[in-house]
Amino acid sequence: MKLKMAKNSLFAILLRSRWWISLLIGLLLTLISVALLPDEVRVVGALSGLPFFVIAIVAAIRQWGRPSPERVAQIQDAIAALSWPAFANLLEQAFVREGHTVQRGKTEDFDFELERQGRRTLVSARRWKSARTGVENLRALQAAREARTADEALYIGLAPLSEQAQPYATAQGIQVWQAEELALALHDLALPKATGR
Repeated sequence: MKLKMAKNSLFAILLRSRWWISLLIGLLLTLISVALLPDEVRVVGALSGLPFFVIAIVAAIRQWGRPSPERVAQIQDAIAALSWPAFANLLEQAFVREGHTVQRGKTEDFDFELERQGRRTLVSARRWKSARTGVENLRALQAAREARTADEALYIGLAPLSEQAQPYATAQGIQVWQAEELALALHDLALPKATGR
């Protein structure tokens, strides 16, 4: 039986938060225990901070090299204001930097065809500003993937996936990039000035 942490448990929330918050909680518990508990239980009380130190380490490892939430929001705002040609050029730069050869798509179903080490990926990104991503967009990308016998598919959009789209993406193995993944991919590229749609 595989154990799974509840999504809104204290430790799950701390894993999604900045690592130093868990470290601070652990330090506070340890200091309070040392200051207030009697000598015979002081060590046991001080150890109550140990799970928070472990969570801090795990969160720090997960967050290493990832942009801060502030940087993610900054990049999200910047790319939401871009026109499609400017955003497409930015994505192309990021893909090339990662070692892909890039071809622009010639149909509505995908926008880029990437190739690296013999593996091909179709990318759909033109609807990155849509308020919500429905399953029909993912179905079109998956159909193009099957027709072109591509190895992978990637959908890029700032909005969350609909309730039907999320399980479909998981079942078909479609990668989804949203604000955090885009911030990581574009972290050191110069963002062009917004020019409208």
